[in-house]
Formats: sequence, structure tokens, C-alpha cells
Amino acid sequence: MRKILVSSCLLGYKVRYDGKHSASGDQLIQHWSDLGMIVPFCPEVAAGLPIPRPAVEIVSWQPLQLLDTQAVDYTEAFLKGAQMALQLAQRHNIDCVLLKSKSPSCGRDFIYDGKFQQQLVSGHGVTAKLLMQHDIKVFTELELTDMAEYLR
Repeated sequence: MRKILVSSCLLGYKVRYDGKHSASGDQLIQHWSDLGMIVPFCPEVAAGLPIPRPAVEIVSWQPLQLLDTQAVDYTEAFLKGAQMALQLAQRHNIDCVLLKSKSPSCGRDFIYDGKFQQQLVSGHGVTAKLLMQHDIKVFTELELTDMAEYLR
């Protein structure tokens, strides 16, 4: 059976940095879950970060640096979580994933600008970028219809 990796927060798990979830209750996600297709995963929690935890943003790509507002460096944890997501996807022969938009781990196309001002810029989260580099199709919760079409 085909599997899809899904950000745990989108499934109702309270794993976000603020201890909340991002579940929408969307019928497509529920349908995929009912079919047993979903592999839940949170790269940040898998890497050992606590819940709740400080908000982190990508402040630099060259070199890669993810910091919180107190300049605590979380780069290694985010890289570890991304690697773990890739390994899980490869183990399950997953070719597409559903990730949380805007996240420094999972965001695709837009992430926060690294200045903690709630401003979005073009870019990908660490996990999303790594998965795309390995030809895994990344969708966000804003593209469920497109993902359903891809899965057909």
C-alpha cells in the first residue's frame, strides 16, 4: 500500500513549538488515514526538541543557521530531524509528503524571514528542502486537492 508522510501537527498531535496542533479536520486527510496510508512524523520532536519549545527561524542559509529569539542555535537538531524524515520516507518508499506550511522544518515555498517579525519570504524549511532534493514531492496543507490529484 502506498504511504504518505504527514506532519504530525496536521493530524492533531500537539507537537508544534507552542504545544498546539494544526489539524484542520480535512476530509482528504481523514480518508487517507482511514485507508492506512499516513505515516505521522514531526522532524523537530523526532530530533529530541521538547514541547513546547522556543520559536525558531532560519536566520541564515550560508552557513545554515536556525536560532530562537535568544540566539540559541537549533541548527543541528533541525538537520537531524530532516535526515530522520528522509530515512523514514525512504524506508517506506514514500514519494510524496504533506508538510506544515511556513515552518522552518516543513515549510515549502514560504517561511518566516528570520527576524521574528511574522514576515514571510520565499524559501523552504530544512526538512522540505532535503526531501525535495531527493525527488520526494512536497505538498502543504494548503494544497490538499493538488496532492489528491497527484496520488491518483
